[in-house]
Amino acid sequence: MSKLTDVPKRILIGRALRSDRLGETLLPKRIALPVFASDPLSSVAYAPGEVLLVLSIAGVSAYHFSPWIAVAVVVLMFTVVASYRQNVHAYPSGGGDYEVANTNLGPRAGLTVASALLVDYVLTVAVSIASGIENLGSAIPFVVEHKVSCAVAVIVLLTLMNLRGVKESGKLFAIPTYVFVAGVFIMIAWGAFRGFVLDDTMHAPTADYHIKAEHQGLAGFALVFLLLRAFSSGCAALTGVEAISNGVPAFRKPKSKNAASTLAAMGLLAVTMFCGIIALAMATNVRMAENPANDLIHNGVAVGPDYVQNPVISQVAEAVFGKGSFLFIVLAAATALVLFLAANTAYNGFPLLGSILAQDRYLPRQLHTRGDRLAFSNGIVLLAGAATLLVVIYGADSTRLIQLYIVGVFVSFTLSQTGMVRHWNRHLATEKDQAKRRHMVRSRAINAFGAFFTGLVLVVVLVTKFTHGAWVALLGMCIFYATMSAIRKHYDRVAEEIAAPEGPSDDSVRPSRVHSVVLISKIHRPTLRALAYAKLMRSDTLEALSVNVDPAETKALKEEWDRRGIDVPLKVLDSPYREITRPVIEYVKGLRKESPRDAVSVIIPEYVVGHWYEHLLHNQSALRLKGRLLFTPGVMVTSVPYQLESSEAAKKRARRRQEWSAPGAVRRGPAEERAKESSNTKG
Repeated sequence: MSKLTDVPKRILIGRALRSDRLGETLLPKRIALPVFASDPLSSVAYAPGEVLLVLSIAGVSAYHFSPWIAVAVVVLMFTVVASYRQNVHAYPSGGGDYEVANTNLGPRAGLTVASALLVDYVLTVAVSIASGIENLGSAIPFVVEHKVSCAVAVIVLLTLMNLRGVKESGKLFAIPTYVFVAGVFIMIAWGAFRGFVLDDTMHAPTADYHIKAEHQGLAGFALVFLLLRAFSSGCAALTGVEAISNGVPAFRKPKSKNAASTLAAMGLLAVTMFCGIIALAMATNVRMAENPANDLIHNGVAVGPDYVQNPVISQVAEAVFGKGSFLFIVLAAATALVLFLAANTAYNGFPLLGSILAQDRYLPRQLHTRGDRLAFSNGIVLLAGAATLLVVIYGADSTRLIQLYIVGVFVSFTLSQTGMVRHWNRHLATEKDQAKRRHMVRSRAINAFGAFFTGLVLVVVLVTKFTHGAWVALLGMCIFYATMSAIRKHYDRVAEEIAAPEGPSDDSVRPSRVHSVVLISKIHRPTLRALAYAKLMRSDTLEALSVNVDPAETKALKEEWDRRGIDVPLKVLDSPYREITRPVIEYVKGLRKESPRDAVSVIIPEYVVGHWYEHLLHNQSALRLKGRLLFTPGVMVTSVPYQLESSEAAKKRARRRQEWSAPGAVRRGPAEERAKESSNTKG
């Protein structure tokens, strides 16, 4: 059966890679840019339109504020980029905002940042793919008619591409991303040349349209609120900036320097394209409306529900290049494709962050394991599932989904920069070298300004977007926070319960059964109980068996084994593909082959838990091993149970239920049971 499932798996994601080939998957800067920056680069396809859509509430007259909003977004972008360049140098391990907040502000702040980023990564996939489907649907009606199914299909395709490995997916995504960037720059340059040199008049397809303002002549607080809302919508251009700081380990050496250079290049490209599109939209008189069917007026009549409102970038490209021209078609195709690929930023950020959180025991340990292609496969699949759920719930409607967007990213921006300020304060307290102190003071000033600015924007985003859907993102953050806190508490409680004591304990008392091979991963109470159980059986051979998946953990296991002087030989099996099941199976079969008449007994320490959800957190490897070993001839499998406290609570609950319902009570019914008891009493 495994061979039958292995063939399609290899066709879809490729052959497995050895652990020692991890260095071959590291990214050069030219590939890292489209891999980690496709989200902020592609956001220029919809962020300018979001600004104009909000301003259209006050009519065309409010459009003259759009350059000032663009300037504010540019200042914010450069502030964030400058701040994150400090992050990647100070924390190159890939923890990004989570590591900064956790180290400097404490576990609660770190978990808040992690919750915000996880929600934002899921939304990045949902928003990018929904927006790409809508752009593609303007040219292909079938896509619009089945947009939820098409969006899910794109998520599945991106998932398979990322399961093949970050380097291979990066190569696939690089070409359309660079074509999109080049197309936008050509459009900006050619538009500027036509406008300033040739003095041509360029008209967008909506230049002759009028907008019926929902609120004419806004002033005072109402106007300020509208501008702040337009600014918060334009801040969508900043989503994904933090992904580079989370992905530093994926860069080639020198990792920090390459990540900082990529971050700077991304910021410069994004703000140039954003400002260029805003300027061309103003020059070509682009018109956008939140409710185009009623608010867009053409020749004195509303355009009606059949009108399809094209994105700003599409209208500008039509005005600059001409509808149907080669460059127009190329840019339109690259825009639709790069919006799909923008989700790749989340496909790289979410699994990396999930791995770090799993290592810190906030998420199930399976998320820390690399798959066959050295990618964090479990995190990739989890992200795809969450994004698919959102797409289905919201009907792949980008207008509804985007209201949930960017809240999480500004929560992480603010806490991260605040943490960096404390980081520099701590180092300045001990640093004596004046040159280093000057560098630290400058870095602290950058991060302090970043914390203030992003905190201010966070308040603006919450105030202007809360009733429009931001509350859903906040609810998602709370759910993630509560779930991860519960998982950490469970793992901490179990670790404390099974910690191996230094002296003799009840777990060292010999049981009454035997084994030949004890499978172990760490030295704790279940391991000691399994070893003590093994010694009584007086088998001909007795050895402990471990699989080398993580060299650091294996080294620590050997040192602890020698330090305790455990009188059972420890054998370690190498596993270049990070598998546990196959090396054990092959080793056991080898023992059987050497002595076909002998039986091999394999004993596995196993936790006994009391809640259904705890089964998801424990015994996964043991279940896979037992399933394979039970079908191996001549091999007996024994589990040595170790009851956790939750299992005792479950036993008590079961006992209470049994006492409450006597045998046959349900079948006889309460009335019949009472009648029988009454007659017995009388007799």
